[in-house]
Amino acid sequence: MIISEEILINITPQETRVAIVENGVLQETCIEREGNRGIVGNIYNGKVNRVLPGMEAAFVDIGLDKAGFLHVSDIDSKTDADTDSPQPAINELLREGQTLMVQVVKDPMGTKGARLTTSISVPSRYLVYMPNSSMIGISVKIEDEAERERLRALLGEFLNDNRKGGCIVRTAAVGVDEDELHRDINFLSKLWDELAKSARSVKPGTLVHEDLPLSIRTLRDMVGKDTGVVKVDSRETYQKMIKFAGRYIPDLPAKIEHYPGERPLFDLYNIDDEIQRALGRKVGLKSGGYLIIDQTEAMTTVDINTGAFVGHHNLEETIFKTNMEASQAIARQLRLRNLGGIIIIDFIDMEHEDHQRQVLKSLEKHLAKDHAKTQVFDVSPLGLVEMTRKRTRESLEHVLCETCHTCHGRGSHKTTETVCHEILREILREARIYDEAQQLLVMANQEVIDRLLDEEAASLAELETFVKIPVKLQVESHFSQETYDVVPV
Repeated sequence: MIISEEILINITPQETRVAIVENGVLQETCIEREGNRGIVGNIYNGKVNRVLPGMEAAFVDIGLDKAGFLHVSDIDSKTDADTDSPQPAINELLREGQTLMVQVVKDPMGTKGARLTTSISVPSRYLVYMPNSSMIGISVKIEDEAERERLRALLGEFLNDNRKGGCIVRTAAVGVDEDELHRDINFLSKLWDELAKSARSVKPGTLVHEDLPLSIRTLRDMVGKDTGVVKVDSRETYQKMIKFAGRYIPDLPAKIEHYPGERPLFDLYNIDDEIQRALGRKVGLKSGGYLIIDQTEAMTTVDINTGAFVGHHNLEETIFKTNMEASQAIARQLRLRNLGGIIIIDFIDMEHEDHQRQVLKSLEKHLAKDHAKTQVFDVSPLGLVEMTRKRTRESLEHVLCETCHTCHGRGSHKTTETVCHEILREILREARIYDEAQQLLVMANQEVIDRLLDEEAASLAELETFVKIPVKLQVESHFSQETYDVVPV
């Protein structure tokens, strides 16, 4: 099946949202809020607060509310030549009060601080540059052996001759010529020289290098050979993307389009409706079966049920067809919800080993499209499939929702911030539909109205000026936190 991929980027003053749509179906979303941007990839000049020999780890102050966590396995203490030698103990490598350059590999999540490493890397379109290593790695997604050898030879000779460090070749480098790869390495090595110089001159707990904003990272990390178009609804961001692409990815500007339409970009593809469905536990399958997805602190569980699907011949056929359909749906839901860590899948029990193999093969096939690294294990004696998916940022639910105060942690509902952003988008919709309205009335519960009058007051005033229609706020005490209405009057 030929994949036709579109990337949609919705920009507002409060947040950037990215949607990856394949053959008309939403597959992945990323949300970055201005007040809570992710810090993966950021480089800091850190200071060791505590060394914990029992945990073989240390807490490092990087200037955030919570100290970062640095495990001994993430300390770059060995050369590539002595990888078989034992790792020294944490108290042999670090001492309290010591300063060192660290990079964030996982965002702070819940009560945990950021996960750190001293193995610094700086990514570009084609490469991940590692200044303190001499290793050359090739993405596992580049399967052609001749191409792998070509890339390894090109970069190995150049890095050795120029003593430039090491790198990992990204999937986007397939077919790229020698000069372009050398330009990438030279740019990254110069950037690293500047970062290293800057780190020596700043005090501990200071940000040395910040990763690119989501809109630009999307061009660098997500645009692939299947991407037909990248649409963005902000002219200012469009111009920044064109400038970045023109400098670093010359073949990409032709794919970038500014969307100036009156109707919101995400509405054209029903993205908001899909996001809403991705916050629910139950996912329907076309056959009549369904998935139940539960996300907990320790792991995510997925349960498959046949539901109303009864098949045409026998029970085993029904089970097999439901599991095959579920394997594709699960791969999509993991991407869409950005679920990471340990994932346990309870497929419906299958008697035939051949059916088990086909279902696992189908799951792996559909996971191959995932940008995050995944690993799938065989069916366990209990009939469960265990897998992992690399987690570097919060899941969709954790970004958009918070623990429900009414049910004391047994569920969740949208934050007041999320509801306010929905209201602001709804005001824009209503103003375009009812352009002769004298006023727009927003009805919501007390907490939401309070936020609109406080943290979101500037955004609301800006929007009111833009739509040229006054907006009145009204508290409805019987409304839940997620309930609101915008009415033209």
